[in-house]
Amino acid sequence: MVVGMRVTHPSAALVAWGNAWLTGHVGPDEAADAVDRLGGPHVVDGVPGEGGEVPLRRGLGALRVAGMSALRLALPAPGDPLGLTGPPAFNMCAIDAGEAVLAAVGAQSLGLIPAEDRRGSSYVGTRWTVHETPPGMVDAPLLPEAEQQLTLAMREATESLLSVDGALEWRPEVAESVSALRESHAHEQVGGLAPGYPARAHRVAALAGRLAMVVDLARATEGTGLSAAQIQRRAEALRTLDRAVRRARVAACNSVLYPVR
Repeated sequence: MVVGMRVTHPSAALVAWGNAWLTGHVGPDEAADAVDRLGGPHVVDGVPGEGGEVPLRRGLGALRVAGMSALRLALPAPGDPLGLTGPPAFNMCAIDAGEAVLAAVGAQSLGLIPAEDRRGSSYVGTRWTVHETPPGMVDAPLLPEAEQQLTLAMREATESLLSVDGALEWRPEVAESVSALRESHAHEQVGGLAPGYPARAHRVAALAGRLAMVVDLARATEGTGLSAAQIQRRAEALRTLDRAVRRARVAACNSVLYPVR
């Protein structure tokens, strides 16, 4: 694993462990501790009924008392508001962050957006800001569809990347990761979920996590010595793979709410 690479998103961890808690598979302390291990400690600002920011554990408890029943993941990108329901101001903040959580709280919907929280020279945590969002159906794929799209995108992207002369030579880690993916669906549990999720969701989340590493590695280095056509082909392959990865992660995290075989 490359140092500094983001294996998963705070929002994915909050949705996975939050839903595991809401469905009774883990306790509130275990869920909060699991989320805090990623970008922690976490605080939440704007929880209805709470004054100012509170620790994640207290914020989740307050939302549960208010009727929180489900958490859904959004992983939007410019031109692709995946998982969002509005309003425009919230969508813009979520797209800037690249992620968000939508919480169903009774008849109300709340959106939570994470940001890095630095205080002093040594404290680094995550700060969630709560927004009001309109209830509504989210345009996001179910798990079987997302898994199929991810598999197809993986094949097309790896073939495209490996056919571009020199496209992988500048970063050996990319070549190794992509070549390994051609042979298997990855045994590493990168981007894994929480207890209570079906095995298929764990498998899809792990594959999406590893593919996200490939996309990040490839984007971290500009292709040198490539023609304009090769650069365009490489960029398109990465965009296609990134979209499939985000859709697969959303489907996997939200799958506990939509049981399918």
